[in-house]
Amino acid sequence: MSTLQVSEDILPLGHFKSHAADVLRTLNRVHRPIVITQNGKPTGVLLSPEEFDRLQEQASFLTAVRQGLEDDVAGRVVSDKALGALLNLVP
Repeated sequence: MSTLQVSEDILPLGHFKSHAADVLRTLNRVHRPIVITQNGKPTGVLLSPEEFDRLQEQASFLTAVRQGLEDDVAGRVVSDKALGALLNLVP
């Protein structure tokens, strides 16, 4: 994801509503998130579908790593040799 450019990527809701098609074309062309504001305050962030998918995959990966580290700390792991024996790979 490219870095947010404040001068271009923060839009009032009214502008977004009246120029939605243009905003969506720009979103897919520049690959940067767009912040939508209402009454001068950020109320939403618009992402391309590809960027959303990438963030979801990254979050899933980080969750799996965190769970693995927690399992290691809690002693819920087996050695390679024990795993091989469980899978009948090691005599």
